[in-house]
Amino acid sequence: MKNKLIFSLLFITLLSCNKEDNSITPDKPSEQKTINLTVDGNARSFIVYLPTGYNNAGKMPLIFAIHGGSGTPEGMINIANFKPISDREKVVLIYPAGIQNNWNDGRPTTPNQLGINDVSFFNQMCDYAIANLYVDGTKIYATGISNGGFMSSRLGCELSNRIAAIAVDAATIEATTIASSCNPGRPVPSIYIHGTSDPLVPFTGGQMTAGGTAGGTVLSHFQAVDKWITINGCTSTPVITDLPDIANDGTTIKQRVYSNSTNGSEVVSYVITNGGHTWPQGYQYLNELIIGKTSQDMNACEVIWSFFKRFRRL
Repeated sequence: MKNKLIFSLLFITLLSCNKEDNSITPDKPSEQKTINLTVDGNARSFIVYLPTGYNNAGKMPLIFAIHGGSGTPEGMINIANFKPISDREKVVLIYPAGIQNNWNDGRPTTPNQLGINDVSFFNQMCDYAIANLYVDGTKIYATGISNGGFMSSRLGCELSNRIAAIAVDAATIEATTIASSCNPGRPVPSIYIHGTSDPLVPFTGGQMTAGGTAGGTVLSHFQAVDKWITINGCTSTPVITDLPDIANDGTTIKQRVYSNSTNGSEVVSYVITNGGHTWPQGYQYLNELIIGKTSQDMNACEVIWSFFKRFRRL
């Protein structure tokens, strides 16, 4: 009788263990929150967006989406809304905040004049994300518009030990310090998107003077592309495609793909004829008379993610 009782208790215990082991954790809903960090004695913050079902997604890619000068993380969400992609593809998003709404991208911005080390800030956000957000440290990407685009270029140059690929919109690379010293030591696949009629960041490069910007000297669109072609060891002869003019909005887009068949790296140029200081299919955040046209001929968020997901940091 005693043996039967022990056997029955053991059987029930085993059933309970099996039931617990086979249980499925319900998917958590998406979550958006603000995280605060102290970096080099400065209070810093960023918005993190976790996709629906992130608790069952395993290690996820991470995209930094970086606002432009005088912008905010909330404003960048409106301009470049990666949330549908995040939910669909299970990608963590971080929208960081610059000091006084600007970034030290190498030009004489306010953070530059204050000596703010924004590269260190991004490095510490990477540490936080990997430790707390189930992020795959080999799949961290940076993209941004304007000042945030210049910052993305700087991250590609100076934080290639964390950043797997970059995508730069309405910006190039600061010419006098960042471009001249850019030597990441590894290929960094790169996209550059630029409108030929950008009134703030000259497509042909040179001194920035329009619109009360921070100024500085910047590379032209094709000089920035050539910089990364050299770094990534890509062919100088691109595959050229005219994207379909689906919107008939006065803009057209030409894609040039430069590749390295040995290491798999790429550099992609998107030249938007008549395009302004804008994010393709993004929010027209100021009047067209001020920032130019927002092309509707491609969805920049989808194009950038399709590019990013093909690469990981080796």
